[in-house]
Amino acid sequence: MASVDIEALNQQIRVDSEVVQRIRQETAKVIVGQENMIDRLLLGLLSRGHILLEGLPGLAKTLAIKTLAQTISADFSRIQFTPDLLPADIVGTMIYNPTVNDFSVRKGPVFANFVLADEINRAPAKVQSALLEAMQERQVTIGSETFRLEEPFLVLATQNPIDQEGTYTLPEAQTDRFMLKVKIGYPTREDEQIIIRRNLGEGFERINAVATPEDILHARRSVRQIYMDDKIERYIIDIVFATREPAAYGLDDLRPLINYGGSPRASINLALAAKAQAFLERRGYVTPEDVRTVCEDVLRHRIGLTYEAEAENIRQEDIITRVLNVVEVP
Repeated sequence: MASVDIEALNQQIRVDSEVVQRIRQETAKVIVGQENMIDRLLLGLLSRGHILLEGLPGLAKTLAIKTLAQTISADFSRIQFTPDLLPADIVGTMIYNPTVNDFSVRKGPVFANFVLADEINRAPAKVQSALLEAMQERQVTIGSETFRLEEPFLVLATQNPIDQEGTYTLPEAQTDRFMLKVKIGYPTREDEQIIIRRNLGEGFERINAVATPEDILHARRSVRQIYMDDKIERYIIDIVFATREPAAYGLDDLRPLINYGGSPRASINLALAAKAQAFLERRGYVTPEDVRTVCEDVLRHRIGLTYEAEAENIRQEDIITRVLNVVEVP
């Protein structure tokens, strides 16, 4: 590998990451607490990855992505998934215009920079597939025409962990297309007091656009330039392989608990997320701590548990913690 001027790279990243600091400060005007959720949204945005968010209603999921869109002058749309939703309701359809005796294209809500797919598990598989195909291909075909989706393009899909009646579980192959699966919890007592005051007072501060879509695309290019040492790459591979072959890492007790481990896509996304995390930390190189910080969100939906693990109430997070405790840190 060619030598890298780390100091020069650090200086460049400090300059390029200023846009992230401005976005964080602006979103803090509206979003109280939930710094982890905002950072994960930024991480997905910088990595061209989509996010599956699991959290109870009322935890500012919609407000967070809408506010983020406002800070970079981007388009935002929200799709409420229901059992009677059709693929055309997402991607669009051909509409007959009798005045010109021809069909015209009516684009759906997926044609936005930020798309909130609310309660994605409430719609049938064919509707889920329509959105996931748009996420993967970053283009949509309506009739005989194909339309590219404008960058930056970020999908935040939400799932409700409770009230599972009338839901269609996302297949493992589909969830693997999400770069991150993030779980969010309740705010602290102090944060909730601030939330009450803001909602009962004069309202929220006005959000200003502090960046442009072009700034985000430039930041993405900077993320790709962040240096990752061979030792960090091998560390990532060891973590993912430990979920596939736990016995090879002295984790024999995990063999009956893991149905399948992370795919090569897990390794790719873990490396890319670690680079984006280094960018958020305003560093030009990746450390093992960057990998460990994003590991849970990258891997939790890529590890399949056996019935035995579910019977013992063992979660994916427990498996990941064991792996991180055993795999040697460079």
